[in-house]
Amino acid sequence: METYSPPVIPLCEPNLNGREKQYMAEAVDSNWLSGGSFLRRFEHQLADYTGAKHVIGISNGTSALQVALTLAGVERGDLVLVPDLTFVATANAVKYLGATPIMVDIDPHTWLMNLDLVQDFLENHTYQNSGGCFHRKNHRRIKAVIPVHLLGNICEMDRLNGIAEQFALAVVEDAACSLGAFQNSRHSGTSGLLGTMSFNSNKIITTAGGGAILTHNDTLAKRARHLITQAKSHLTEYIHDELGYNFRLVNPLAAMGCAQMEQLPDFLQRKREVAAHYHEAFAEYEVAFQQLTPGTDSNYWHSAMLVDKSRSLIAGLAAENIETRPLWTPIHELPVFREDVYLTHENVSSQVSGRGIMLPCSTSITDEQLQRVSQAVGSLLNSIKN
Repeated sequence: METYSPPVIPLCEPNLNGREKQYMAEAVDSNWLSGGSFLRRFEHQLADYTGAKHVIGISNGTSALQVALTLAGVERGDLVLVPDLTFVATANAVKYLGATPIMVDIDPHTWLMNLDLVQDFLENHTYQNSGGCFHRKNHRRIKAVIPVHLLGNICEMDRLNGIAEQFALAVVEDAACSLGAFQNSRHSGTSGLLGTMSFNSNKIITTAGGGAILTHNDTLAKRARHLITQAKSHLTEYIHDELGYNFRLVNPLAAMGCAQMEQLPDFLQRKREVAAHYHEAFAEYEVAFQQLTPGTDSNYWHSAMLVDKSRSLIAGLAAENIETRPLWTPIHELPVFREDVYLTHENVSSQVSGRGIMLPCSTSITDEQLQRVSQAVGSLLNSIKN
């Protein structure tokens, strides 16, 4: 006798119920693939929505970070401040340039880079001269800081920009997962020198792969476009005046992005409904949710919470065909970064990571699926507790 197995509830799947196929077919029919009208249209949609003066489409979010750091002046041997709890791409982009990340522990409530640690480190362990800000211990230049707007929560940008200005640091915002999030009416990724976004398949909108650089700076925007087209400096001759990259976002994928942007308001609404459901469903349980920084209107890209024995909960939900994930492993615990500097007092990032669970939050998730998730979580939490 066959055992009934309920259908899988995915963690966070793309929602392609708009004009994606129509627009992508139009892009293919136009025969403009590397560039074209849909790429320009997508960039304009993003600029209009975020308020960024310039948006440059990139092949993926990690490449966007790499190019943005190059534009910010990060060079081989430099140091860059990054939060310790984030997807590895943030730190990888630093390493690609031959620079080294300084991992900064997180705030236990917001799960974002702890700015008290940043300020303490810069005030007590660095010195400045005409060349910039330098680490007293090894005399390496600290060139930039990358705030990551984790899960849609936005770092306290006014404070961070003030710290960065005091110590001559460039601010490159990793807004990979925060499209649709605002702080004091400013969109994520538009408060620093540069911002970057990702449109990976699990993001709030997707181009399958893809990303973007945001900036208000005309010169940096022009150079970004130059770098991502192999730094070609002549219209017809193959002359390349610096090290460039083939990092362009292609026209058919930008066409998908155009269709996704048309649905962004509905996607945001559903993300907020999903987050509200989980907050209400687990209000009586011993769990903790991410606290928003003052003035932040999150896009609630992912619904995550902290709970004891989170791995047991993840395994129990998997047995019921409910897909969940732990939060990311802290950067300082990954082998390639273990020799780098980690700023911490209490190793909060490891504590949050060890208790974290990401719950199903697709924009297409149904109310019935949400009920199934919350009931299963509640039942498992009760059994684990007992």
